[in-house]
Amino acid sequence: MNEPQPTQFALVVKQDCGTCRRIEPALRELGKHFGGALKIHVQDNPEFLGDLDNTVTDTDLAYSFHHDIEVVPTLIRFKDGQETGRTTGWERQAWQTLTGLAQLGADLPAFQPGCGSMTRDPGVAEQLALKFGAAKLQARQLDIDEAEDVMEACYERGWTDGLPVVPPTPLRVMRMLGATDRQADETIGLIPPDNVPCTVEKVAINAVMAGCKPEYFPLVLAVVEGALDDRFCMHGLLCTTYFSSPVVIASGPEARRIGMNSGVNALGQGNRANATIGRALQLLIRNVGGGKPGGIDRATLGSPGKYTFCFAEDESNPDWPSLAMDQGYARGDSVISLFAGDGVQGVMDQQSRQPESLARSLANSLRTVANAKLFMMADALLVLSPELRRVFMQGSWNKAQVKAAIIEALKTPGEQVIRGAGGIAEGMPVALADRVLDKFREGGLHIASAGGTAGLFSAIIGGWVASGERGSQLVSKKL
Repeated sequence: MNEPQPTQFALVVKQDCGTCRRIEPALRELGKHFGGALKIHVQDNPEFLGDLDNTVTDTDLAYSFHHDIEVVPTLIRFKDGQETGRTTGWERQAWQTLTGLAQLGADLPAFQPGCGSMTRDPGVAEQLALKFGAAKLQARQLDIDEAEDVMEACYERGWTDGLPVVPPTPLRVMRMLGATDRQADETIGLIPPDNVPCTVEKVAINAVMAGCKPEYFPLVLAVVEGALDDRFCMHGLLCTTYFSSPVVIASGPEARRIGMNSGVNALGQGNRANATIGRALQLLIRNVGGGKPGGIDRATLGSPGKYTFCFAEDESNPDWPSLAMDQGYARGDSVISLFAGDGVQGVMDQQSRQPESLARSLANSLRTVANAKLFMMADALLVLSPELRRVFMQGSWNKAQVKAAIIEALKTPGEQVIRGAGGIAEGMPVALADRVLDKFREGGLHIASAGGTAGLFSAIIGGWVASGERGSQLVSKKL
């Protein structure tokens, strides 16, 4: 029969902690009283309390990591090898109770806050998890020969979209996963076109390759879940010969917190979050789902959006609802929306100062989505710049009025757009000649706001010609 073990104590400190230095007399008193029943683990300078026989170094942070030390000083009591009590920082009464020494630190202040453990320094937790085997990464790791260029290795293995990618080292993947509470092995869905099960870890790997920062990862996860929503029809969007690809629109405080661009050049280059969040989805579709150009991706021409197409909404005007609010979310919600769109068609109107004129002008440009003679096929996303939005608001028009006026201005007699009309073979079936046609299906026109404050411009992002219930619908997901 095993004999009961005496009570043991472990103390974790670092010299760089002001509280640890302040209570050094109490630490020495503990060392003298408990002798070999106490081990003092020093995280930084081995010479701190190094004259005591019961001081050991923890500069590799192994002890601190395995005992989940968050604050120093931390005093832990063990009985028969099991932890029976713990106190952090310096609270004199708590230390006296834990040790049974009624006069411990009697001459010291009653309370001193502790300092952060070195295991909680930025980036350290992930390194320790990898070092001590606590990381649960399941993806196959590939060893690259020292003589091989890592960037070129990614190209040769077909992991890129044509631009260089960031090598997804285990440490980088761990740091990405640290930005979410979700488990690395959680399956979030099947990635088309091969319908391969996709875990949170695989999303993290591709987010690293895309160049995302860890703080972008919650948005990336929401984007992926939106793309896997059946209503978005990602598989069909990938297979189409049309131009379209996912367009990501971010709304709410999270987009602002991570610094997404909703202003000058919002649809262009230069913002890391905009560029990499959208790219992460495209790389995931390629690397996990197998969707590569010339394979299942059969786009006749494609578009630059197949690299990335992602921007944030300008929500600076509290009286103008965001795209997310149009989908039923509150202004304070962080939401991503996905739209199956093609390239950007610029719209310029420098003369309209009345809402009625501007609405008709925008409608005239929207008429050309897909083809000026094709109706009820493709949805559209109209991105209003602040200056054109101001024209509507100065005329006391709200967003609903703007949308209604544009839809009304787009109504067209079928006889004008049937096949053969105007000497153009393309068009609507002759059977629709006697009907008045809507350009877009009900709910098919969406309006967002973005852009710089100078320039009477807007952008039309035409939708996939398989928009609607039998094709792709705009999908929104709250973070």
